[in-house]
Amino acid sequence: MNVVLFEPEMPANTGNIGRTCVATGTRLHLIEPLGFKINEKALKRAGLDYWDKLDVTVYCDYQDFLNRNPGAKIYMATTKSKQVYSDVSYEPDCYIMFGKESAGIPEEILLENQETCVRIPMWGDIRSLNLSNSVAIVLYEALRQNGFEKMTLQGHLTKYDWK
Repeated sequence: MNVVLFEPEMPANTGNIGRTCVATGTRLHLIEPLGFKINEKALKRAGLDYWDKLDVTVYCDYQDFLNRNPGAKIYMATTKSKQVYSDVSYEPDCYIMFGKESAGIPEEILLENQETCVRIPMWGDIRSLNLSNSVAIVLYEALRQNGFEKMTLQGHLTKYDWK
């Protein structure tokens, strides 16, 4: 599974997303320009001690991302889609793209990928959810559909045993 952040602006969001990617065995793809430096303290603080375990690739722009991932099946998370994120079937090697916090994915890119645009339903006039929350919601649905492959499905108590 792959998460793609198109021009992310906030280091704390990217750090949280990086931690989620490590916890799920997901690759993270960052498309520049970034609103922060990759070695920024806030980024690493949000990612805790997981950042060095993260499989991350940085691209100079969207075209560079497309060139280096030919044939990639890309789902685009956007508040503008007609299709709900849980109504599509995610392939195990798909890419799920999320736009920058202030503007999302550019509409010209969305129009080129209408059939794979997805949205998270929201109530009322809420503009959008936090980026790291949105990534977690859509990514975990994709992982669920693929049987949480290679993930730990049962927890263990520290001092006691489950009955």
